[in-house]
Amino acid sequence: MKFNTKTIHGNQKPDEAYGAVMPPIYQTSTYAQSTPGGHKGFEYSRTHNPTRKALEDAMASIENGNYGLAFGSGLAAIDAVLKLLKPGDEVISTNDLYGGTYRLFNQIFSNFGIKFHFIGMGTVEDISSCINPNTKLIWVETPTNPMMNIIDIEAVSKIAKQHQLILAVDNTFATPYLQRPLDLGADIVMHSATKYLGGHSDVVMGALVVKEKLLADKLYFIQNASGAICGPMDSFLVLRGIKTLHVRMQRHCENGRAVAEYLAGHSKIENVYWPGFEHHPNHEIAKRQMKDFGGMISFVTKDSSFKDAIKIIESLKVFTLAESLGGVESLAGHPASMTHASIPKEEREKSGVVDALIRLSVGIEDVEDLIEDLKQAIG
Repeated sequence: MKFNTKTIHGNQKPDEAYGAVMPPIYQTSTYAQSTPGGHKGFEYSRTHNPTRKALEDAMASIENGNYGLAFGSGLAAIDAVLKLLKPGDEVISTNDLYGGTYRLFNQIFSNFGIKFHFIGMGTVEDISSCINPNTKLIWVETPTNPMMNIIDIEAVSKIAKQHQLILAVDNTFATPYLQRPLDLGADIVMHSATKYLGGHSDVVMGALVVKEKLLADKLYFIQNASGAICGPMDSFLVLRGIKTLHVRMQRHCENGRAVAEYLAGHSKIENVYWPGFEHHPNHEIAKRQMKDFGGMISFVTKDSSFKDAIKIIESLKVFTLAESLGGVESLAGHPASMTHASIPKEEREKSGVVDALIRLSVGIEDVEDLIEDLKQAIG
């Protein structure tokens, strides 16, 4: 079954009760049992819920995995992965990553004796030099947030397997429409399903997908024991979003390319960060492991000032100034004061997240309107 068909039919079937094409929203906390332990596969909705199960199966299908797990947020999903570790373990993470992930790593789990190394992952040698007997997990974002850096998943997976490490990849920006990390050797794929999977800015959710049963069983135990699950209504909304993922992502990519090329040719723009450019670092790797280059773009003006960046994003009329990304509507944000504010300024700037940086999530509107909006805002 090809990907576009999988988004609609993968691991999905009509509801057994009445043949409903879309899984019903099972808005229930508990289920009747004929005898203690005698039930139809569901006993309590923290552990299992039919609507959530339908979503988890669909997510596993589109990532070419065998097991899917849905959580109350992307950070809840990351939290579950970190709970695979114990005090004294070490994690190698990219230094250019979502601010909430950095906060969870550096301000929560570091207090429990887990050590984090935040490094550039432009080459595999950068990773190899950090591995020691305590290393247990490599955490990758690609493309990274917000600098759109590209990391070679297949090359990192070879290092991880050589040292018997878990490789987890945050696939939020690319989505399984553009890249499938499990096929490239990753052990865990993570999504903030709030973004492209849901696609309509109306739900907060996280997801994990794995292939191996032993790892899945450990994560299912953590999911149930910690209880950071999502509700049936949210599950329904993301399942509905997945069914249009392929058509939305095609338009996100088309519009993203047009916007990136417009910005690159603008006399007032200094740098545009988008992996589709031939001069973008690791562009050839992006071509190899991604189907297209997505709708996420960051840029700085030649003025390169905080004041100029704020003036531009406050002047936008079609783009909405807001947190998040991946919805049908175009969004603009200021990473230094919004999504990445929890990272100390000195650390942010090491990876390029300067005060003048603007991040765009290019939506699926008519691209001419988006370019006209940028034109009037930038001047």
